[in-house]
Amino acid sequence: MGWLRTKLEDRQRWVLDPLVGVGPLRFGMDSDEVKAALGGPLAGNGQVAANGTYWQEYQKTGLTCIYDQGMILVAVAVNALEGPLVRLGEVELIGRVPSELRAEIHGLARSEGVVVRANWSGDPEVAAWGVSLGTRQELGLSAEGWLVQKDTVITSALLVGPELAHDPYATAPIMHWRDVREQVQNPGAWPMVPEHERLLWEWVPLERVGPLRFGMSPPEVAAALDGETPAGRIGHFPHWWSAEAGPWHLSEERFEQAGVSAHYWRHPHGVPRLGAVTSYGRTGPQVIHAGIPLVGGSPSALEAAIIQHVEDHDLGLRFCPNAAAVWDGLQLVLNATRAGDAAVSEATFCAEEWEM
Repeated sequence: MGWLRTKLEDRQRWVLDPLVGVGPLRFGMDSDEVKAALGGPLAGNGQVAANGTYWQEYQKTGLTCIYDQGMILVAVAVNALEGPLVRLGEVELIGRVPSELRAEIHGLARSEGVVVRANWSGDPEVAAWGVSLGTRQELGLSAEGWLVQKDTVITSALLVGPELAHDPYATAPIMHWRDVREQVQNPGAWPMVPEHERLLWEWVPLERVGPLRFGMSPPEVAAALDGETPAGRIGHFPHWWSAEAGPWHLSEERFEQAGVSAHYWRHPHGVPRLGAVTSYGRTGPQVIHAGIPLVGGSPSALEAAIIQHVEDHDLGLRFCPNAAAVWDGLQLVLNATRAGDAAVSEATFCAEEWEM
């Protein structure tokens, strides 16, 4: 990752020209012009949709460029950890404490007479500037050089041209890059259930967590959660490029009262079966393993406790893609979710065959 090699003060500094461009990039450029402006071909993931929209990561610069039909640049997503530091007027947009940036954005909007609304993640969005803010968990390096999670979130930004500014996440190019229609819409608040009010669930690794046993069908999962109706369902068709090539497959159900999500096996035939359960960091049941609470705490304290336990008992250690440390062999994934300006831990418990 480029941000591991580049200190914050050494990152590029770009200026946003609202609805026109950012740094050396201008909305309306074609993909070849973007590459030239960024200094040539750059490695990264990308994907072209059947409707001609396209997105491409440029990892060395911490950007994702989003193109409409004809490979025309219409949006730029700036990564919080490694992207250029973008300024709008006197306001820095990237890598900031979210509440501090929110206050500055509202102040600037008042001075310019423009409207600020909340986007799908509860962060400020200003159509007049083509700006939609977001966050991600902050990462850093330990004294030993390990990648470590921090207990804070910092700001990222989606910057768009005039065609997308009215409602960026409802447009085809942005939905192809990040489709949030099935995500929980956040009003701009991150309520946290106190520890003493959480249910305490037992975890039997590879078998069950609380009342949910791996292999259950969706009706059995709902029944085990006192008959709660899912607040939302997420699924997919067999082929991402076509919504008509085969049946829709259920992959996740959200249970807001219980504070969990149920994740189901891919099932080309037959009934979906429970393969993993996520306990939400802000609202989900507490699960304790080896005396260590896994849900709703600070990621750094949880990681330190797990590493200490592993060292004390000569156990195996594994790191998740997000740098979280977990016990080896338990099919456990630790993540972090946002709680205002902070990050808190949440856990996904998996069946033995579940691909993490």
